[in-house]
Amino acid sequence: MRRILIANRGEIACRIIRTARRMGIATVAIHSDADRDALHVRQADQAVRVGPAASSASYLAVDNILAAIAQTQADAVHPGYGFLSENAAFCETLRERGVVFIGPGPEAIRAMGDKIASKKLANAAGVHTIPGHPETIDSPEQAVTIARQIGYPVMIKASAGGGGKGMRLARNDQEVMEGWRSASSEGRNYFKDDRVFLEKFIEKPRHIEIQILCDAHGNGVWLNERECSIQRRNQKVIEEAPSSFVDPDMRRAMGEQALSLAKAVGYVSAGTVEFVVGEDRQFYFLEMNTRLQVEHPVTEMITGLDLVEQMIRIARGERLGFTQAEVPLRGWAMESRIYAENPYAGFLPSSGRLVRHQPPQESDRVRVDTGVFPGGEVSIHYDPMIAKLITWGEDRQTAITTMRAALDHYFIDGLAHNIDFLNAVLGHERFQSGEITTAFIAEEYADGFGGAPLTPELKQFFAVVAVSIEQAEEALLSLPPAREEWIVMMAGEAVRLTVEWGEGDNLITLEDGTRLEVGKAYRPGQRLATFWIAGQPRTVRIRRIEGGYQLAHGGSRVQVTVWPWRLYAMAKRMPEKRRASSSKSLTTPMPGLVREVMTVAGHKVAQGDPLCVLEAMKMENTIRAEKDGVVAVVHVKAGDAVEADATLFTFE
Repeated sequence: MRRILIANRGEIACRIIRTARRMGIATVAIHSDADRDALHVRQADQAVRVGPAASSASYLAVDNILAAIAQTQADAVHPGYGFLSENAAFCETLRERGVVFIGPGPEAIRAMGDKIASKKLANAAGVHTIPGHPETIDSPEQAVTIARQIGYPVMIKASAGGGGKGMRLARNDQEVMEGWRSASSEGRNYFKDDRVFLEKFIEKPRHIEIQILCDAHGNGVWLNERECSIQRRNQKVIEEAPSSFVDPDMRRAMGEQALSLAKAVGYVSAGTVEFVVGEDRQFYFLEMNTRLQVEHPVTEMITGLDLVEQMIRIARGERLGFTQAEVPLRGWAMESRIYAENPYAGFLPSSGRLVRHQPPQESDRVRVDTGVFPGGEVSIHYDPMIAKLITWGEDRQTAITTMRAALDHYFIDGLAHNIDFLNAVLGHERFQSGEITTAFIAEEYADGFGGAPLTPELKQFFAVVAVSIEQAEEALLSLPPAREEWIVMMAGEAVRLTVEWGEGDNLITLEDGTRLEVGKAYRPGQRLATFWIAGQPRTVRIRRIEGGYQLAHGGSRVQVTVWPWRLYAMAKRMPEKRRASSSKSLTTPMPGLVREVMTVAGHKVAQGDPLCVLEAMKMENTIRAEKDGVVAVVHVKAGDAVEADATLFTFE
């Protein structure tokens, strides 16, 4: 194997390039017009354009990719994940042309790619499966009938779905009908397969998966488990390895069943068998992913293995170099998926130029897998992932603490991101205890996300930081008084502090008499600064806003206004400006493609009624009425591409 063409983009392409380079193998990147300056293009030895921005005309255009293989004389292809990674026809075509596919054979891909067929195979192999209706359901009415027979709640799934797409949870007839249409639509749009089936939804479920490796000589091992229960809309957000819920006996049983299924389909390469686990510790086969998983780094961190390297060696015909007894389980690993999305605004996708991208310093405990760079573009055409942040610790709590500190040190500017949300989840009491299910986010953030709770300790911390920033800014203009009283306003409350200016540290006295030494670590203009308070370092993101600062740390974000005590009384008497409300129009919160319009002019709508479906960054988002009213004008139709803030509907 001399030259690998990577049939993918973004962070996974960069990840594969890193291992291939270490192994002395040349790499070829493919790219769309939107990705011509992307990081994976810059890092590869060669790069070939395969089409315009739309993935259907570039990263999924098999003929264009085959032409790139012939042009570069690549003798192997690594598909990464997504796109063509589970496309049996593509794999078969490569085999016919004498090009090595770094993954399983087309027979295994076909067997496991069809969720309906795979469940039947799993049953035959002695693997526990979820009760359900493993046949295609042809209409929403039929779906309702079957759902009533199975018993609510049920999970509606596209047979070819994956990555959280084509999946809907339904607890009543109406949700089944809506879910069938959505799952069928996403299956057709993303996988060219609109078949849908139903199965029983396991209450209080956990999503736990087993990583396997199998060579072409009949050897196979399972590499422990990953806990992937922290999900939003069936898309994984935070993963860890191992799982705090799995004991050694359960781990062995799950691993053995995963290998049994792999052997039943003649599986060769790295793969993942996913299980749903009930609170009674009973586990059921969910699906098998015949590719590298997004969350594979946590397995690498606890085993010391490079899974991409193992895939390459297996594809070259090598035997596994270790046995099951030699698979280690060392410490604990966490992975946070950092997305271009705004959790403070319903997780709306964000796209545009990445003005600044400053990840934390990497080490043997902190790893960053990314496909972006400062000044690069995050396009509406692809997945909104900016990076994967992975941390390791001797135990679960250490891995969490390391992750939260790394998130505090991660700075992104130019795009909305979910760093605060990730940090808040990791700090949540329920997550810390390990009492999690796949419903964690839906249950704990049912009303949306507004930041981690502002505890009294956090309020004091932010007040100290705000005053330290203000003093440093003022020092540029004049020498501050040796002693001064300040008021910091946040969340409608006033925090009073006294600052004694010193040559070294400042001495800050809180209202309760607590005295803190605060190191002068902040330099005016910094957007990310570490403050040493009572000898402990804590890092804060800083943004200047009108009248003060926006500060973020540990999943909490707050706006503060800082006043010298002598001016506070006057500030309290200033009238508050109120903006006039304008609610006659509903605008799009993000750029995207209108997939469906569900209303017409003159139609009476109630708050929450669906108005249209907008596709952005590979996900379908239902736009709903914000209040009761009558539609006056519909400004869009199915197939329209819209920019952010474009008017969708006008109301009477």
